Amino acid sequence: MKKIVVLISGSGSNLQAIIDKCNINYINAEVICVISNNPNAFGIERAKSVGIKTIVINHKEFQSRELFDTELYKILLEQNADLIVLAGFMRILTEKITNNFFGKIINIHPSLLPKYPGLNTHEQVLENNDSIHGITIHYFSSELEGGPLIAKGKIKPANENIDILVERIHKLEHELYPEIIKYICDDKIFIDQNRVIFNGLNPSGKFIYKKYEI
Repeated sequence: MKKIVVLISGSGSNLQAIIDKCNINYINAEVICVISNNPNAFGIERAKSVGIKTIVINHKEFQSRELFDTELYKILLEQNADLIVLAGFMRILTEKITNNFFGKIINIHPSLLPKYPGLNTHEQVLENNDSIHGITIHYFSSELEGGPLIAKGKIKPANENIDILVERIHKLEHELYPEIIKYICDDKIFIDQNRVIFNGLNPSGKFIYKKYEI
């Protein structure tokens, strides 16, 4: 069984989706540790409630990003996880992390990259009257939101307010992220020399692309 470490900064709704799928053996893995840079993140309570180890590394207690990443690097080494999942982890990581764990870290972003990297993706979609919106799952690299693509999921905005759109995107994340994690833990998705390999999945194009009616 594979070992997963999840990094969070907030409510941990994606963390919860991952835990739930592990508990029913949909994902052949165990979440062994949840790490947060935010001591008030509700995701910490989610993990504690089911007996998962939690570690808080408050970034405000470090004088530089490099010092924070040095501590995080040490902790990740100690956990010796097969997969490191970023689930709403609101920190830019330095190359000490991205280079040493490349191919073992995945991230989820609430837009169809390369469109709308960074923050406020939903607002930009509504402001620009985009006909599609979605999420991107990728291997994490030193390039912000620029690691090798694994999957995208798309929905059609329907003249809704931002709260409804965010809720729909969250539902999409909770469907697709655990599915991709399952494939990685089953060795059906992996990275080889900066190229994502889809072992037996036969995705159309260079990454998995799904349309959701959520």
